[in-house]
Amino acid sequence: MRESEPHLPINVPEVMAPDNTALPPDPHALIGSTATPVAEHIAVSKHPSTPFKESFRRLLRDKRAVISMSIIVFLILLAIFGPLIYAHIGPPYDSPLYGTVGPEQYHNFAHSEPDRIAELPSSQYWLGTDSLGRDIFSRLMQGLLISLSVAVLVEVIDILIGVIVGVLAGFFGHWVDQILARFTDIMFAFPGLLFLILISGIFGPWADRTLSKIPVLGPNGNARLLLVSLALAFTVWPLMARYVRGQTLQLKEQQYVEAAHTVGSSNASIIRRHIVPNLFSIVIIASTLNISNTIISESGISFLGLGVQPPGSSIGLMVADGAQYISINPWMPLVPCVVLGIIVLAFSFLGDGVRDAFDPRSKD
Repeated sequence: MRESEPHLPINVPEVMAPDNTALPPDPHALIGSTATPVAEHIAVSKHPSTPFKESFRRLLRDKRAVISMSIIVFLILLAIFGPLIYAHIGPPYDSPLYGTVGPEQYHNFAHSEPDRIAELPSSQYWLGTDSLGRDIFSRLMQGLLISLSVAVLVEVIDILIGVIVGVLAGFFGHWVDQILARFTDIMFAFPGLLFLILISGIFGPWADRTLSKIPVLGPNGNARLLLVSLALAFTVWPLMARYVRGQTLQLKEQQYVEAAHTVGSSNASIIRRHIVPNLFSIVIIASTLNISNTIISESGISFLGLGVQPPGSSIGLMVADGAQYISINPWMPLVPCVVLGIIVLAFSFLGDGVRDAFDPRSKD
């Protein structure tokens, strides 16, 4: 038998073990083509964008709304700080009636110079004078302050009453909704302008005698301002209540509200923590759109002589005074009419922008 051949060693190439060592990630490859550093990406992720921020960004991309917002801010600053600055601009003036007067006097909205009636704009009176020789620019700034103050006061009352009534009606339903809904319908039946005329005509003299003693609000013919504001708020809140009720009916059907009921949260807690915070968008939209109507209503009441009384100033009162001299000096009624139109358009465009930005159904 043949002897077996010896086994010769076979040279087998050495096989390298797989390298499982984890390499540090490439920061540029992880983030993408923007080549954003990892640290910056992590820092950004710590502050996620909220729905409010996204809505505010959409609002800032609306050029018409941004311009309108800038105009409104400028008018507010002009109404608040303009009279303080304007009272120190100009040299002393030799008045035949008052002697030497400074700019703090002849730039006052209530100061009258009988020999300077219906003047055109000049270096002393930037927008001219009215039918009594009063500075139109000073009276315009005072009128802006009055109109904006009434708008803010009315909207605060409108939001308070409208949100309370709308939330209660929408959340509880049944007989609560029936009673509040019928009461809201009754309030809708009131003709707003006629109601304002009625209230101002009946209680106006009482307001002039009683409310004029209030330090800031009463003097300078503004005693009826509070009366007009309350009457305006009394006529505008039903619309806010309807908006809030409709939104509340949708919110109370959401899963997080049902979950809050399941865990035993009280109705007051659910309304405070889940319903009211989610009404922010609809309230802001409705308020912004309603401000222009409030300013028009206040100007209309003052135009009829039932609002701010002389020597006080209001845009509507300035239009009424200038309308009598429109054939002699069209400048007098033109200035307050143009300013009123700018205010109304600015708030209307801003309201449209806010509605488009904060509407959750809107798309970029």
